[in-house]
Order: sequence, then C-alpha cells, then structure tokens
Amino acid sequence: MDRLQSMAVFVKAADSGSFSAAGAALGISSQMAGKHVSALEQQLGVKLLNRTTRRQHLTEVGQQYYERCKRVLAEVEAADALALNHALAPRGRLRISAPVTYGNYCLIPVLGRYLRRNPQVKVELSLNDRIVDLVDEGFDAVIRIGRLSDSTLVARPLAPYRLIACAAPAYLATHGTPRTPDDLAGHHCLGYNAWPSPVTQEWELLGGENLQRLAQDSRLQINDARAQRTAACEGLGIILGSEMMLADDLRLGRLVQLFPQLKAPQRQVHLLYARDPRMAPKLRSFVDQAVAELEHTPASQP
Repeated sequence: MDRLQSMAVFVKAADSGSFSAAGAALGISSQMAGKHVSALEQQLGVKLLNRTTRRQHLTEVGQQYYERCKRVLAEVEAADALALNHALAPRGRLRISAPVTYGNYCLIPVLGRYLRRNPQVKVELSLNDRIVDLVDEGFDAVIRIGRLSDSTLVARPLAPYRLIACAAPAYLATHGTPRTPDDLAGHHCLGYNAWPSPVTQEWELLGGENLQRLAQDSRLQINDARAQRTAACEGLGIILGSEMMLADDLRLGRLVQLFPQLKAPQRQVHLLYARDPRMAPKLRSFVDQAVAELEHTPASQP
C-alpha cells in the first residue's frame, strides 16, 4: 500500500476515533481503513492503535508516530500547493532571443507590459542578428525573421515588417534626389552587413507587383541598424531601413522618404518555441501576449 496514504488514514482514524469515521471522511470503507493501519503496523513492527469493540486509542509509540505523521503530511500538502502554484502562476526565468532592431523597437514595449503583468517572472533578452539555436543555447523562445527552414519547433506568425528608403535633407541637397530606384546608381547607399549574403548585397523594392532587385556597392558598411540610422541622419548616405525605426526621423524632418510609391517586400516574422504539451506558464503567458500584440502590428527590421 502507498505509505503516505496509509499515514493519512492512520492520522484520520486517530483524530476521528474509529475506522468507519476515517473511511467515510476519506472515501474508503472502514475495512480498507483498518487494512491501511495494519499495513503500517506490520511495516514498522509496532502497535500504533489499541483496539476494542467499542473504542480505540493510540499507544505510546503510536502517539509519537501520529505527531510525526501530521508534520510529514503537512509538508507534503505544502509541497503539493507549491507545485500547483508553480503550475498555475507564471514565474521563473524566461530566456528570449530576437534580432537587434526588432527587439528594440517591437519587443521591448511588449516585454515591459508582460513584466508588469507577471511580477514573478524574470526575463533575459538576448539581442543578436545571428540565427541562434533555441535548444542548444537554452532559449525558451526566439523571434526569427525571414523564411523558416524545416523544424520541429512551433512557429507562430507575427506581423511582417516593412523597409523604406530615406536620406537626410543635407545629403539630397548635395547629391540630388533620386526619383526612381534606377537613379540610385552613383549614390552612396549605406550597407547593412550583419546579415549574410544575399540580403546585404541587394536592395529589394516593389513597384506594384514588379520586384526590383538593386545591387548596392556601399562605401560604408555597418553591422548595427541604429548606427546606420545615425549615419543617414548625418548625411552620409541613403538608408533602406525599418519603417518603425525611422518614423520619428521622418516626422521631425531629419530624414526624407524616397520612392514613397514603392515599398519593400514584406518579410516573415515568427515566434518559435519547443513543442511541449506541458508548456510552462511563464512561456505560455509570454507567447499569448506576444502573439496578441505583435500579430497585427506592422513590424520592421533592416
């Protein structure tokens, strides 16, 4: 018989004064209650209860065992409550990886609201433009941009992102304003070299349904989108960058959008995590919030 169950029956029998009362309280027969106590006595090699036809009472060792059993059962109950609480409430460390610009302009605001809602969760956010391995590097979830390879991971689609071409007024005053993508030949185009070829070798723009791929031989290659934005604002060249990242610069006149009739093809954005029917509450709550907030919000990334 299960030792903890037998201990619970023994304590209940001692408290209630009979096997029948203990059995009724625990949903078992009086005979089964008696068997549990007898099994304990046999395992321990001592008598715990003196029984008569009318009453039963604890032996001296039974009294001591009873006190210890109550403490053990209370600890078990507390441990079960702790585990149940962990199963229901998001808590613990949540490790997330995302591309640098996406993390700064899209994910950070979501994480701020998530942390306020879940005060017992600690988030470790790693911003990196390389493709990380979720399992080998110990991440709970990763944001991935671009076409996905075959994987056993769960992939939840988020809103795609858009790119726009911009330049500073000072640059345009010096070098002229290109009116079509073909006019970019001879202009200083700022290169983004954090991603592997061919992304960094071509700019893609859509005119209606027509895709134009424009080779760009950049004099200035930068591996950080925010530094690239600073370079554009300083008049060092034309940037093809995140619409969300450049919005304030456009509004304040630090940059001017080029080719407003064109747009870059939208790139896929996915939230990835391991398939697990017993997903931890901290991850489940993050996935639910991230998908709810980012599924329809236009996202951007250079």
